[in-house]
Amino acid sequence: MRDKTHLEQIERWANFVKNNPREKWKPRLNEIINAQYEIARRFYNNLEKTEKGRIILKRLMAERLNKK
Repeated sequence: MRDKTHLEQIERWANFVKNNPREKWKPRLNEIINAQYEIARRFYNNLEKTEKGRIILKRLMAERLNKK
């Protein structure tokens, strides 16, 4: 369970978005999203460096292809 500071941060962000034009908050949101993609990219790159990691990635790709 997350603590109340997390909920407070969500409320502050919601108020910021509500009370400011899109041009002000969208670049900040893009930075957050881009950072998440970069973290994921680094994770998969590091996973690919080990034999066990490559096996896991291969299994994940197979599962992803079977869902479509």
